Amino acid sequence: MPQFAYKALQPDGVAVEGLIEAPNRQEALRLVEGRALRPIRLGEAAGTAGGGAKAGTGAGLGLRLSLGSGNKISARTLENFTRLLSSLLAAGVPFSRALVIIHREAAEPAAKAKWKELHDLVIDGMPLSDAMARSPETFPRVYVAMVEAGEAGGFLDVVLAQIADFQSREKELKGKVATALMYPAILLLLALGVLIFLLVFFIPRFQLVFQGFNAELPLITRIIVGVSDAVRGYGLFLAAGLAVGVLSARHWFRSPRGRRAWEGWILRVPTLGPLLAQFAMARFCRMLGTLLGAGVPLINALNVARRSIGNQILVDAVSDSIDRVKEGKALGKSLAQNRALFPGAIVEMISVAEESGKLDAELLRIANTTEGDLDRQLKAVVALAEPVMLFVIAALIGTIFIGMVIPIFSLQDHIK
Repeated sequence: MPQFAYKALQPDGVAVEGLIEAPNRQEALRLVEGRALRPIRLGEAAGTAGGGAKAGTGAGLGLRLSLGSGNKISARTLENFTRLLSSLLAAGVPFSRALVIIHREAAEPAAKAKWKELHDLVIDGMPLSDAMARSPETFPRVYVAMVEAGEAGGFLDVVLAQIADFQSREKELKGKVATALMYPAILLLLALGVLIFLLVFFIPRFQLVFQGFNAELPLITRIIVGVSDAVRGYGLFLAAGLAVGVLSARHWFRSPRGRRAWEGWILRVPTLGPLLAQFAMARFCRMLGTLLGAGVPLINALNVARRSIGNQILVDAVSDSIDRVKEGKALGKSLAQNRALFPGAIVEMISVAEESGKLDAELLRIANTTEGDLDRQLKAVVALAEPVMLFVIAALIGTIFIGMVIPIFSLQDHIK
């Protein structure tokens, strides 16, 4: 029977090491916990029988995880994992046992494999944050940074609960944005469909009417007919060129230089730029307030919160503010240098809260207020966008209709 070497904590906190015989890793873990020990590291002892089998099992697991990496874990599943792990730790369940419970209760195969991978890495002695960092497609950098802060401060259960709340608020806000943009997106698709139908099927019918008359068509009609001929004759090439252009632009936007250029331009767009800056500021304040409320030191909390902003231009600006805080300056005065992200009124609120020792609560209040304002502004923008898009659709269709009807009024002269 294989032997497993373990390192664990006794109830009094003293670390002990030893060997234990068990048919497999799960049984060894159960036996260690049965001795009232909290496992820190558990691995098969070198030179014991079954080492080859273990290696084969590990290789099989690695292959299975690699093949299953395409099954991305949803945000809802990750939120449930975070909240359940927080609840189990807060209830006093040992860390390794909590991971076993979550793995056992997982319904999705991808989640089940991922939680098993986390459990094995943690049992081998790896910190939870490092284990999560090995799966960036599942655990965002901000998530890992918050877990690392919670591990360092000894309040992992509190931080996990805060992460779950933050994920819930983030999902709710994104859902509102998606719902608000759904109708304008449908109108845009409808306009494109109608435009393609007119150019491909409607206009060629009118061309048959115009043929046979040796009359010069009006300029607007010639333009519309030319566009129709181009779409019908070179439509596939135009679509292929558009696809190549989109892919090239996407690749460029993902590069550091392209991303910075795009994000800088977006911030200068009227209405849209200020909305995005407000959204980034709300995320930053909520993250920072959440971390401070959980007991994370200010500098560490700032380093984590800046990663939640998303826009690299604004991240760079906040980084400069963090450098000033490290030099001993107050947070409010440091953030005041970045007016694009923090208006004067917000800076004053932060400064007053910093002086009164209520910074975490004030940051969360600012985030709630800003998100409420964003919701109202977004509804106003969408309400304005709908008639604008309807007007554009009517203008396009009306222009085509008028351009094709004008020559008909002159046909009588040519017939005479």
